[in-house]
Amino acid sequence: MSTPPDSPVAVVGAGPAGLMAAERLAQAGLRVEVFDAMPSVGRKFLLAGKGGMNLTHSEPFDRFVQRYGARRPEIEPLLRRFDAGALRAWAAGLGVETFVGSSGRVFPTDMKAAPLLRAWLQRLRGLGVTFHMRHRWVGWAEAPAEPTSSPPPMVFETPQGPLTLRARAVVLALGGASWPRLGSTGAWVPLLAQQGVDVVPLQPANCGFEVGRVGEDGSVQPGWSEFLRSRFAGAPLKTVALRFEDGDAGFEQRGEFVLTEHGVEGSLIYAASSLLREAIRRHGRAVPTLDLLPDRSAELVAAEVARPRGARSLSTHLKSRLHLDGAKAALLHELLPRALFAPSADPAPLAAAIKALPLPLLRPRPIEEAISTAGGVRFEALEQRTQALRALPGVWCAGEMLDWEAPTGGYLLTACFASGCAVAEGLIHALRGG
Repeated sequence: MSTPPDSPVAVVGAGPAGLMAAERLAQAGLRVEVFDAMPSVGRKFLLAGKGGMNLTHSEPFDRFVQRYGARRPEIEPLLRRFDAGALRAWAAGLGVETFVGSSGRVFPTDMKAAPLLRAWLQRLRGLGVTFHMRHRWVGWAEAPAEPTSSPPPMVFETPQGPLTLRARAVVLALGGASWPRLGSTGAWVPLLAQQGVDVVPLQPANCGFEVGRVGEDGSVQPGWSEFLRSRFAGAPLKTVALRFEDGDAGFEQRGEFVLTEHGVEGSLIYAASSLLREAIRRHGRAVPTLDLLPDRSAELVAAEVARPRGARSLSTHLKSRLHLDGAKAALLHELLPRALFAPSADPAPLAAAIKALPLPLLRPRPIEEAISTAGGVRFEALEQRTQALRALPGVWCAGEMLDWEAPTGGYLLTACFASGCAVAEGLIHALRGG
């Protein structure tokens, strides 16, 4: 049975990728209906903007696209059609001006997500887009007996009971599996895999990690000691540098992170998370090193640690000579053998550890806690010209559902917006017989 030409294009998922696809489709004159399981639109978008809506980043394009790692070849063409500058211009068209912060990140002038979302929804409704909230997509109705270019009928759970929808075309923009309470549950993975769509298992990205500590016998024990967990969970470590190498891949960056009840999290950890996660997958653990005093040379640190301290304790000595105390000092005691702190110990190993403290990481924290996810629908499962799913004619996927990842800093959002634009272009091209 063919789908009537006046049937709507269904966009499933009311996050940035889905809403951008809806906008471009409606501007092309298509009838668009948006479906989402949550009671309101853009919940994850709003929460992401709670501490300041980081829309994109101002760095040069060639550096910007490097942030997408192995998937740069697939993401770069999307960003060339809708880049950071286009995103800022789009926001300005909604009456939301932006500025570049000291880190190069781009924010709305009021630092808020809600005004932008309100203006966007007003535009979408003005274009005729209709919204169906509390509509949870749960799969497909029985597939047609003969091949067709139209998508199979969709089934939704709604407050009024099951709904079967026959759409002209479908855009799935359901996100990954992080922050499931905001709607991104990953429940779509088996629904697509059962239809023959090639999906890479979802994994945490921009995530924290659980740590190990060195036991007296030199073994790595999981988790912090009760002392560190009770005294320093939640404490920030500022002005540190993290280094890690795994084969040909390497990472070195200054920044800050936070000690948690289970391990570590925060911007510096997130920036290295994909490399650390993959090393853990291959080797069972990852051991980056921390420079606790990146502004001081190794020679100066070695000289100060070795300086005679008289009757003072080692802790007092490190605090007075190197300003090393609090969470940084606690981390040294947590991760190094006790013998290194003995009065008769050679000071050289301790000084070396201050500049390169091994931090054993045993596993990522659960995907539900991650900022974003890696994995998803492989780009190889898409038609090259229109970006439609090969296994499901008439169905497109956008945003974080696709198999790519990026660090925080505006890169995630920019690629989601760009993906929504690209999917809309491909869908329009297909419906017009291109």
